[in-house]
Amino acid sequence: MNEPTGRDPESPHAGTASSGGTLYVVATPIGNMRDITLRALEVLRSVDLVLAEDTRRTRALLSRHGIAAGLLSVHEHNERARVTHVTQRLEQGEDLALVTDAGTPLISDPGYVLVRALTQKGLRVVPVPGPSALLAALSVAGLPTDRFVFEGFLAARGPARRQHLQTLRSESRTIVFYESPRRLAAMLEDAAEILGGEREATIARELTKIHESTYIGTLAELSRRVVAGTMPARGEIVVCIAGDVSAAEVRGSADLEPLLRALLAEMPVRQAVRIVCHATGSKRNTVYELALALKSTDA
Repeated sequence: MNEPTGRDPESPHAGTASSGGTLYVVATPIGNMRDITLRALEVLRSVDLVLAEDTRRTRALLSRHGIAAGLLSVHEHNERARVTHVTQRLEQGEDLALVTDAGTPLISDPGYVLVRALTQKGLRVVPVPGPSALLAALSVAGLPTDRFVFEGFLAARGPARRQHLQTLRSESRTIVFYESPRRLAAMLEDAAEILGGEREATIARELTKIHESTYIGTLAELSRRVVAGTMPARGEIVVCIAGDVSAAEVRGSADLEPLLRALLAEMPVRQAVRIVCHATGSKRNTVYELALALKSTDA
């Protein structure tokens, strides 16, 4: 991505509009305090005010790096009420930073209401990317990452949680959740029952912290380990679950149909199947069954 012309690309304010201030959405460490980026530190040093989910936690982070910035609390209970105040400060030309307790703001954390209101008013909002428990867990889960869906926290109550999981039974993408330690056992039990106990999954807990650990197995296996206490249900937890392979194959078959139908009009089934498998990397059985189905419908 090219930096805006006429500005120093190394400056924390690169690309800032000529009038009005900027809200920087700044990612902060999820555990290991050394994971903060150089750019994040530069921005936090330079802004007029830091909007923090928990001012006590953010003050500790800033103090660690010798940053004496003004702080204003912005959390789920007062976020909407802060919009007018934040808007006025930006319109007066001040630069502000938005941080959450840990990780990237807005990802299962406050900030959406504020950022949406500011962008609708045409005010400048700039991301300062960095740590994210979601991406950290995916990077070590050993599950497909080319396509995934983030579902955040499931409902605390069993009926609502199970209803949500029912909607994901045919989801072919890797599914990622955040979960509370006290609800992990119930969540895994419900997931194994509804999505299938044989479904591959990974549990990542306390990422980047001293007790960081990753557990890989089927949903049934992981559920048993949590219940038995051989896998501690403590700390901050990310659960990654493999998508429904059968659903992916069905959708993949629909994508193959136009090509296969065209080839079947010109050559025998076996030759058409061989060409499609070679060209797309699809499984032979899947393509062959689709070819037979197409032949029978066209007969």
